[in-house]
Amino acid sequence: MQMRIEKDSLGELAVPESAYYGVQTARAIVNFPISGIHAHPTFVKATAMVKWAAAEANKGLKKLDPKIAKVIQTAAQEIIDGQLRDQFVVDVFQAGAGTSHNMNMNEVIANRAIEILGGKRGEYKLVHPNDHVNMSQSTNDVFPTSMRVAALLMVPPLLTALAGLEKALLKKAKEFDDVIKSGRTHLQDAVPIRLGQEFGGYARAIRLAQERIASASDGLCELGLGGSAVGTGINTDPQYHKKVVAALGKITGIKLRTTKSLFERMQSLADFVDISNALKGLAVEMIRIANDLRLLASGPRTGFYEIVLPPVQPGSSIMPGKVNPVMAEVTNMVCFHVIGNDLTVTMAAQAGQMELNVMMPIVNFNLLQSFEILTHTMSLFSERCIKGITVNRDQCRDYAEKSVGLATILNQSVGYELAAQVAKESMATGKSLREIIVQKRILSEAAADKILDPVKMTEPGE
Repeated sequence: MQMRIEKDSLGELAVPESAYYGVQTARAIVNFPISGIHAHPTFVKATAMVKWAAAEANKGLKKLDPKIAKVIQTAAQEIIDGQLRDQFVVDVFQAGAGTSHNMNMNEVIANRAIEILGGKRGEYKLVHPNDHVNMSQSTNDVFPTSMRVAALLMVPPLLTALAGLEKALLKKAKEFDDVIKSGRTHLQDAVPIRLGQEFGGYARAIRLAQERIASASDGLCELGLGGSAVGTGINTDPQYHKKVVAALGKITGIKLRTTKSLFERMQSLADFVDISNALKGLAVEMIRIANDLRLLASGPRTGFYEIVLPPVQPGSSIMPGKVNPVMAEVTNMVCFHVIGNDLTVTMAAQAGQMELNVMMPIVNFNLLQSFEILTHTMSLFSERCIKGITVNRDQCRDYAEKSVGLATILNQSVGYELAAQVAKESMATGKSLREIIVQKRILSEAAADKILDPVKMTEPGE
């Protein structure tokens, strides 16, 4: 491999001749061979957008030569469009605050800009990573701004996936609206419910999760870009903050806004805690729903077997014919992971000190990973599980008619104490509630049929 020699404040270091990154990135590669995981593509895109906006603002303020600004923006746009992604090689576990990532971006943009101008990579007199690409910036305001933009870019795909899941659940709610089944509380027999009502509850939970995520994402739109190192805006024009936020809104297409306190934006990661918590809330709901479906589909001979989940793969390497609820299981595992990610975000967010939280890289990695795996999982769960669910109507009806929960409806006719005695006798003898109350002449056959109609029990009555 041919190498070129670059130097920084620590001295000289060999860098691959073909690399667009430079000496500081090369040092980070040596320092942080931790996970082998590199920056999320959406985060790379978001950081390039910040650099594009900074060049635009500095050009407008006559701080940056228009010619240099143009090539910086051209290089940044290439990265935004998906090029040069293999040049972002710093591990996600890296120097606190994300300096290595910021410099990785600065160096790649600088060297690509130099190349556009006809120079050779490493000839930083033409375009300098710090003096030009990083003008009016610090890692301390670039990195959290890139985090915010990246998260905001990942919100719409997740909401789209959730909307699809909600639609699929609502369709099943309508399809199953006439299916009477036994309700269960404490995993014990309860009053009847319609399967469609159960699925309608799931759909509503997903709708509320969408609303919480959308609400939590709003705080991410308030930016501290322009705060520079500690929030004072050192080395920036007084108008830079407003102009760079406006430029970033232009390139991202997101309604971004300036902040009332650059200092708070530098110090606090509370907005990331909020959005991570909203994702955790979704995960909790999905675990509950997936577990319900696993129970309802359990069997087929020794479980509830009220519904049938679509078979997507053989379930065992030894038991022929076995089919497992794998889409519900993988959903559980993903959601467990998201809850773990949220704990990491919480711990990192409280670890800020004075003017900066240096734990931003791990917050960013965990949050974007949660977005990505939830988005994929919600789509797959909808397509490969919910849409293919069928119902065992006879099984549902049989459980509903045998449920001792039916005794609840007797409260208004014979009182709680007598209804409880009937329920106990039913459990002890195996006789149905109807059979007992008719035999003992507690109610007539006609009255028993009318009162014990499970369909009527699923709606409010007089």
